[in-house]
Amino acid sequence: MTNSAKISINGKDIEAPVKSGSIGPDVVDIRKLYAQTGAFTFDPGFMSTASCESAITYIDGDEGVLLHRGYPIGQLAEESSFLEVCYLLLNDELPTKDEFSKFTHTITRHTMLHEQLATFYRGFRRDAHPMAVMCGVVGALSAFYHDSTDITDPEQRKIASHRLIAKMPTIAAMAYKYSVGQPFVYPDNRLSYAGNFLKMTFGVPAEEYVVNPAIEKAMDRIFILHADHEQNASTSTVRLAGSSGANPFACIAAGIACLWGPAHGGANEAALNMLREIGHPDRIPEYIARAKDKNDPFRLMGFGHRVYKNYDPRATVMQQTLREVFDALKINDPVFEVAIQLEQMALNDPYFIEKKLFPNVDFYSGVILSAIGFPTEMFTVLFALARTVGWVAQWNEMISDPEQKIGRPRQLYTGPVQRDYVPISQR
Repeated sequence: MTNSAKISINGKDIEAPVKSGSIGPDVVDIRKLYAQTGAFTFDPGFMSTASCESAITYIDGDEGVLLHRGYPIGQLAEESSFLEVCYLLLNDELPTKDEFSKFTHTITRHTMLHEQLATFYRGFRRDAHPMAVMCGVVGALSAFYHDSTDITDPEQRKIASHRLIAKMPTIAAMAYKYSVGQPFVYPDNRLSYAGNFLKMTFGVPAEEYVVNPAIEKAMDRIFILHADHEQNASTSTVRLAGSSGANPFACIAAGIACLWGPAHGGANEAALNMLREIGHPDRIPEYIARAKDKNDPFRLMGFGHRVYKNYDPRATVMQQTLREVFDALKINDPVFEVAIQLEQMALNDPYFIEKKLFPNVDFYSGVILSAIGFPTEMFTVLFALARTVGWVAQWNEMISDPEQKIGRPRQLYTGPVQRDYVPISQR
């Protein structure tokens, strides 16, 4: 017998079906609530609302679990590659050797941008934020690739998906090059996805660029850790934009715009700035005391998460990556020691344990990206680059969902009731 929830409102009793997924909390199906009772639900931030049915990513925040198509993020970060994770998110399963070879070839052959887009970049001011450039350029792709904007054609959707994943590193690298006044570096199809991005970002025509294997591995792992994260703000934005029938390039541009917000994509920069402010391990106790003081505005950035109430599983991998990068680059930076010791102190402090303030992925990622050589304004650009595959996979799933409808949230109206217009001469 199907489970149901009994709801009594406005003198009416109804039974709402309760649906169960393969794992995770049950959901109460309230699609007929308004029709049957004349009432809406009220859930600012949608923290108790499932907006869609998805088979891509699962998070258990209480247990610190993150699965992509059932595979733990730790295993994927250690054993897989970013392009293999891309294939997994797009196609439900890990690829065979032949499938992966074909997929890699396809992505590699799509890395170049239409040459006219170089002129498009030059229309921006030199000091434009790279995320502003990303929003504009990605949105403009629909003006250059008309053969992949028909969302009713599965083949065009696939081509658009591949193009977005392939071209995003090129778009991001060109945004960086433009901001520092250096010439654009074309893609090199001999290199890996991460290696190619590093060369386009840090290489110059005047000399040969040699990819550091440790940095290449670190970038690939960072991309994996940011590939998808369920129905977060930017992913929900992509789905909402896509629900209207907008083309995929416009939808991803909408996701980039949402990610630009500091509450979503700026946490790693805030964590890095905090570590720099602390400056030396000897000052950690002072800042921990300030974090506990309710009257002090200081907050420990990079700790806690809106979903995870346990250790962020991505943070474990990121801590290991941090050590590998610092060893490879022979970096002796007090910020590194501050990060390690602050983590240990917080994990063993009853205050943080009680409030479940564990380090998250952003606690480490800003330090790593800074060590590699990225300026802070590029941090969110890298986030967008990696998250593109998640956005694309979620968009494809939404388009293929027979129950998909245009998004139309409701509201609790608290404005004036109806009143009559008064001519201006009588006011």
